[in-house]
Amino acid sequence: MTDKQQPIGTGFTAASTADDVLRGIDLAGRNAIVTGGHAGLGLETTRALSRAGASVTVGVRNPDRAAAALAGIERVEIGHLDLLDPTSIDAFAARYLGSNRPLHILINNAGIMSGPLFRDARGYESQFATNHLGHFQLTLGLLPALRAAHGARVVNVTSGGHRLSDIRWDDPHFATGYDGMLAYGQSKTANVLFAVELDRRWADDGIRGYAVHPGIVVSTGLGPSRAEDGPSVTEDQLRAMGLVDESGLPIIDPDRGQKTPQQGASTSVFAATSPLLAGIGGVYLKDNDISPLDTPRPIDFGTEPDVPSDVVPHALDPKSAQRLWELSEQLLKA
Repeated sequence: MTDKQQPIGTGFTAASTADDVLRGIDLAGRNAIVTGGHAGLGLETTRALSRAGASVTVGVRNPDRAAAALAGIERVEIGHLDLLDPTSIDAFAARYLGSNRPLHILINNAGIMSGPLFRDARGYESQFATNHLGHFQLTLGLLPALRAAHGARVVNVTSGGHRLSDIRWDDPHFATGYDGMLAYGQSKTANVLFAVELDRRWADDGIRGYAVHPGIVVSTGLGPSRAEDGPSVTEDQLRAMGLVDESGLPIIDPDRGQKTPQQGASTSVFAATSPLLAGIGGVYLKDNDISPLDTPRPIDFGTEPDVPSDVVPHALDPKSAQRLWELSEQLLKA
């Protein structure tokens, strides 16, 4: 697995935008789904795919709010999708399958970060349930449409935060010792492992899997699963990390991973469309290229401004990837 995990020299950089990587790519006649495609990174991803000619279905919890954000973007439709609600996920997938359209691009973009412990109706920890398990269920539900595309890509938006935690195999739902950032790290590791195993299982069907680190996009609105929980990172903390200035505005420095939404969305779009990735899958991408494999080291994700984001081995382990897939199937059945 790790022999594929090395940069290929794409010519793009950390400062490249989604429009940059899509230049010259025609997506007319292609269908895409972007979860959370109405805000932050997701909105920029939706805009870029639409500008390149794709038809985009956006899965959101609040369709009315999404409609206002997406007004004026061509070839976009909105579907209700709550990643913490298995019934909602099944209904969204069924509606799409009922349209008899192939699905060429699935970008599992929506996510939550940190915050107090919250469990869904099944008792599952909310970050693992939203960021990984909900997308796992959705992707499996859309498999017939992905196969019908005869060449599809599934992109999981992960984070350098995967370095914080491997899968807690004995206690993935934090029955004890809850830590919001460890829970976030576990969910982001799951995003990568899911892409690895998806690619192994489905590549012969023409479906390739990718995990993408978008960079640090302060304005993306990533936060807890419940609005009443408040922001997961305060403005004072962001200022201490060098991510916002004294007036609270984002400090943009792509070489340090601090990006605009347009720059942050670029690697998702690159993974979803670039011909440079033909024949390559099951890899972790950052800055519009395959990330080098890094050695783990202790980090303080809450205070360090220069947090490393290259992929580490526990997120690529093929045995862990298969084990997580099987665990996820069991959790969905339960």
